Amino acid sequence: MLILAELKPGEVFFDLGAGDGRTVIMAAKDFGARAVGVELREDLVKKALSSIYEQGLQDRVTIVNGDMFNVDLTSADVVFLYLTTSANEKVKPKLEAELKRGVRVISHDYEIVGWKPVKVLNFCENQTLGYPSHTIYLYKKI
Repeated sequence: MLILAELKPGEVFFDLGAGDGRTVIMAAKDFGARAVGVELREDLVKKALSSIYEQGLQDRVTIVNGDMFNVDLTSADVVFLYLTTSANEKVKPKLEAELKRGVRVISHDYEIVGWKPVKVLNFCENQTLGYPSHTIYLYKKI
């Protein structure tokens, strides 16, 4: 997903609904990005922070324990969503209002209705299934 987004060192990466922080950690550790994860659940925030400190990434990764609708996205270069289609629909006006032109938005498994993806990638996590188990949508803010 981060390769598809063409995430570059020094870019600002946001994960809205960051869960245990694995995506923001990967963005910082493997791609050299500054990463911000936003997560509502306090237990997942604690887990993410623990992993971030264990790996010494606290200077490049920030976890916000709060509502994604209250976070300023104007500094974003890449935004990652692993939400439902209905949640994407709710966050779409915020993305349209706050993201600057050229920002890449990656959505895992759920499209952003009304936006035209630049690329759609289907892949199998488990090859024995024989059919795509994930779909990644890449959008660019115009």
